[in-house]
Amino acid sequence: MICFPHAGGSPFAFRGWGNGIDDCEVYTVCYPGRADRIAEAPPQDLRALAGEIAEEIRSSADDRPTAFFGHSMGAAVAFETALALGRDTIGLSHFFASAARAPHLMVPAADPRRRWDDASVRAAILALGGTDAGLLDDPVFAEVMMPYIKADFRMLAAYAGGEPALLDCPVTVLVGEDDPRFTADQAAHWGVTSRAGFAVHTVPGGHFYLADAPPFGVITRSWGSGGATGPGTSLSAGRPDPATGCG
Repeated sequence: MICFPHAGGSPFAFRGWGNGIDDCEVYTVCYPGRADRIAEAPPQDLRALAGEIAEEIRSSADDRPTAFFGHSMGAAVAFETALALGRDTIGLSHFFASAARAPHLMVPAADPRRRWDDASVRAAILALGGTDAGLLDDPVFAEVMMPYIKADFRMLAAYAGGEPALLDCPVTVLVGEDDPRFTADQAAHWGVTSRAGFAVHTVPGGHFYLADAPPFGVITRSWGSGGATGPGTSLSAGRPDPATGCG
């Protein structure tokens, strides 16, 4: 399973997942500009980012079944990565979209840089419950983290999903029942993105439900017999693999 973090997220968001899903190796994409890639410039174009991730995955692909799990912005990045990989590269066996609108419903903002300044990003973070309110006033947060969080918000705001595209694997969408930004009705629009089946699961919690209760049960049941096989190795979420940029 390859996990794609939310806007402002890092591999830390999926720490421990390798121990939570049986017989599965879990990797997490580390976007530029954070964690061990802090010296790099944050990404500005979502499709370009997905293309780079696809190339890294392609270079290390094997014949094991593979699933993508994208949370919030990560679902759009994962979807574009799947499209960039095409049908025959890794044999994607399942796609999980968490707390995210379907890509074809996303339209670019008129002026993403003006729309997402420091104040509006802080307000959105507080509304979604992704960060402790006290941390937002920390000078280290403002200096180190805010630049790449703001860059992610702007990148997503500039993204245009275009016409619906189809994946050849089943799509499962997860919705936090108390999510203020994403509902089960909105989740239903993902149904047009799969040739192989579609399901929506509502889980307890808000936009960041997975921080307190990772959806391991839903993943295992949904992936089912098509899930990964292998030794179940867990990779440290804070240690990117030098070949893949994943941790």
